[in-house]
Amino acid sequence: MARHPRLAVPVGPEDHVLGNPEAQLTLVMYGDYTCPYTRRASAFVDVARRKLGRRMRYAFRHFPREEVHPEAFLLAEAAHAAAAQRKFWEMHEALLRTDEPVDPAEIAAHLGMDLEGFASELQARIHRAQVAREVDGGVRSGVTGTPTLFINGKRHVGTWEVGSLLRALGGAPAMARSAHL
Repeated sequence: MARHPRLAVPVGPEDHVLGNPEAQLTLVMYGDYTCPYTRRASAFVDVARRKLGRRMRYAFRHFPREEVHPEAFLLAEAAHAAAAQRKFWEMHEALLRTDEPVDPAEIAAHLGMDLEGFASELQARIHRAQVAREVDGGVRSGVTGTPTLFINGKRHVGTWEVGSLLRALGGAPAMARSAHL
């Protein structure tokens, strides 16, 4: 029987994480802001996070597909530039909400960020190396497309729809308590 690929880089201080650091479940998603499937999977992850509460923590890692979407790498860098101003998750959500080409500077302005600092970091490409490390970790973990999910270090091979995801996370009891998935 074939083994599922394992997460090559454990969740650490460079990651953007939501949830309880002591949670028994860790979900890592490799995604691309220009990928419609990443957007859909993120919505299901949000439902799972609400249902599982403190039992789960969530880390998002960038895996921009520049060969498909030339702006993907820049958007990942924009999320890191927002993180430098403690606005990663706000930028992350805004980038996921749009399926139209977006100017990250407009989002930064809407979020009340220091636009000069944000633009300077993007122009200098100071977050490029961090995004490249995330991509490298994804490649070493067997990621070939987005979204790719790992649960407690093991690649999730089922669908990322909420029912399948909750079962994989051991959240079937939480799912049974709610008819609204």
